[in-house]
Amino acid sequence: MKEDNLPPWSTDNRLYKIGYLSGLAAGISTAAFTIFQTLQLFRVFPYPYDEISIYGSSLCISVPFILEMLALHYVVPAEKKFWSHAALIFAVLYAPFVVANYIVQLATVIPMVSSGMGDQIELLKQTPHSLFWDFDAIGYIFMGFATLAAIPVFEKQGFQKWVRLAFIVHSITTPFIAYVYFYPVFSEKLLLLGAPWGVTAPAFMLLLAILFKRQISTPAIK
Repeated sequence: MKEDNLPPWSTDNRLYKIGYLSGLAAGISTAAFTIFQTLQLFRVFPYPYDEISIYGSSLCISVPFILEMLALHYVVPAEKKFWSHAALIFAVLYAPFVVANYIVQLATVIPMVSSGMGDQIELLKQTPHSLFWDFDAIGYIFMGFATLAAIPVFEKQGFQKWVRLAFIVHSITTPFIAYVYFYPVFSEKLLLLGAPWGVTAPAFMLLLAILFKRQISTPAIK
């Protein structure tokens, strides 16, 4: 039986299980990134372990996030698929930019710098306003667009209203993320403007995962 008279979603439990596990992995990876980023600001880990932990956890977000959004697209009713498809497109656009950045940092920059040859790959380093800094910015701006596009997918009642709220709040952080990345003069204090992202990003991923989890054994979204 439907709860709160919500329209039915898919009855394919496989999609909900994929969405749940992917969302759980994406949310945990995002939370891990937030923790590692905070520890770096307090200089807890020495180089290169600080950057390995940050880029490694960030890399782990990409594929699970895409799969979570893909699952969302395939379970929603037909009349909502335009919005879920738009969200999926933005999620797919997010991935190449961040994956390219993190693999370059982990596989090339960190080993070269650790070997004392960092001056040979200055162009590849993710420093403020560098090429890969902009890649990172574009990626997370697209993630924000993905959450913005997905908002109409969710109802304003039942558990969906909390998922919807999480998507709304995260999309609001996108202009602040853009400001942090593209403001002409970077400082660690500027990062405070982007600090809410460290809460809103894992929150929307995990709440969507919970929504999938709640649906696994029931025929309609609750």
